[in-house]
Amino acid sequence: MKKSRLLLYPALIFFLIFFLLPVYVVIVTSLKPLGDISLDTMWSSPKSFDFVNYSLAWEKLGPSVINSFQLVIPAAVIASFLGSMNGFVLAKWKFPGADIVFPVILFGMFIPYQSILIPLVTTMRELGIYGGIPGLILVHVIYGLPIMTLIFRNYYASVPSELIEAAKIDGAGMLGTYFRVVLPISIPAFIVAIIWEFTSIWNDFLFAVVLTGPSSWPVTVALNNIAGSQIVQWNVQMAGALIASLPTVLVYIILGRYFLRGLMSGALKG
Repeated sequence: MKKSRLLLYPALIFFLIFFLLPVYVVIVTSLKPLGDISLDTMWSSPKSFDFVNYSLAWEKLGPSVINSFQLVIPAAVIASFLGSMNGFVLAKWKFPGADIVFPVILFGMFIPYQSILIPLVTTMRELGIYGGIPGLILVHVIYGLPIMTLIFRNYYASVPSELIEAAKIDGAGMLGTYFRVVLPISIPAFIVAIIWEFTSIWNDFLFAVVLTGPSSWPVTVALNNIAGSQIVQWNVQMAGALIASLPTVLVYIILGRYFLRGLMSGALKG
């Protein structure tokens, strides 16, 4: 056991360093003046710290960061809540055809986004929700439902059926059982689902660039547009990349242990 650990730890340290090297380059580049940036000096630490890069990046990204929060928070919460109800019905409140409905819902996870862009844009134009945050929220809620349903269905499958039966004996219907019995014990699954959905929506670029206009662009689209037409300010771009990634990093730092607990309690088992 000790010999295997002696071999394991160096390998883990190597992969950790290898994984963090790009992060190091992004951080040191974001702190350098533009004149100090070149391929020859990309690994060197800054001679002087230039925090002006962050203020310049925030001037360009600030409104889009707000757009991203206005998009991500409602979309993640709504998709998680609807996925929770789907998972409960499919796991504990069986109905004729449930074994067919569940695979059909999961099929949505494997549809390439690119294949439906044209009919999606057409549909959103007909509904009058194209080009803004509300329409993008609706799209992410719909596309988040398959994975949210899977997460909650697998979590509820581990809930003792005796709880559901006891609620039925007490006269609770489907919604009463869900809100009074199932929902209060669903916090681990909700944490997993919301973190998953928050990250995937925050990092989305394709739907964001196709389905919104300049005033509604999320931060991923705005970050792509920081590059100038004549010269690329790599220091400002790297500062912008750190600003754009900070919310998801903070989510995992703050809720990471709860995320792992949710995984181990059955949210992604099965």
